[in-house]
Amino acid sequence: MPNLQGKICLVTGAARGIGRGIALQLGGAGATVYITGRTECNLNDCASEIVNRGGKAIPIIMNHAVDADVVGLFERIKNEQNNKLDLLVNNAYAGVSLIDKSTGKKFWETDPIQTWDTINGVGLRNHYICTTLASRIMVEQKSGIIINISSYGGLKYLFNCAYGIGKAACDRMAADCAHELKKRNVACISLWPGPVKTEYIQENIIDKAVEGKAGLGSSKIFENGETIEFAGISIVHLAADPNIMAKTGRILQTTDLACEYGFTDINGDMPLCMRKVNDLLKFGGWTKLAAFVPDFLKIPHWILHLSANKF
Repeated sequence: MPNLQGKICLVTGAARGIGRGIALQLGGAGATVYITGRTECNLNDCASEIVNRGGKAIPIIMNHAVDADVVGLFERIKNEQNNKLDLLVNNAYAGVSLIDKSTGKKFWETDPIQTWDTINGVGLRNHYICTTLASRIMVEQKSGIIINISSYGGLKYLFNCAYGIGKAACDRMAADCAHELKKRNVACISLWPGPVKTEYIQENIIDKAVEGKAGLGSSKIFENGETIEFAGISIVHLAADPNIMAKTGRILQTTDLACEYGFTDINGDMPLCMRKVNDLLKFGGWTKLAAFVPDFLKIPHWILHLSANKF
């Protein structure tokens, strides 16, 4: 693994899930990691694990829906780190529970204010605020990386309307911010993990499916899903890449980065890749046919782009 000694990182929403996994990997690579979250016990547990792995953790209990707290967070980093911030990971998200509870409902059957504010108040609005505040530090130091945790929901319909709108906007944010930041040597990237076995998914979908309390179809996509640390491994490699500016403004997928940088998940497996033809055949039940399709055969990015073409 690359060495990130001396790097100052901020991971928002790191108490559980993908954010926790990213923070653990950054800490394990030797970085100093500011981690934010609303649940003190979970955040402190993450901080302890980072220290055990050789990193330095600075946990900050806060709600990213409170703008004053967000401004205070970046002022604290500037003061404590002498105006230095090498990496921001925008991961804070408040909409998972609401998405799960509203499954099956059309957008006009839900409360529009609650749905929008819960899903995109933190997951989109706060990402933009954090990106702006981090950029002020990074532009001055003439280096830095900003990563938005996004998903395939930015390409095609997934979960509900508000979710897709927010993820598409996060992807566009990375592209447009990268356009203005490029000459200042600051990279801005949108990262797409695949299906991830977060604690919430494990408890509310996978375990319930085993118990017969949830439809098996809802858990199938997670059978070969990523651990919460796979995205973190991807980000560690991006943070150490001397040619990172060649990737700025792009949507990157964790499984593509695994192939490029040559790593697997922490369990030694390669998770489901939504571009690999044989993985898609396996997921569709065509296991025997998939065995004859080589791993390198993938759906080209331009086809993915055309699949969302709105003209």
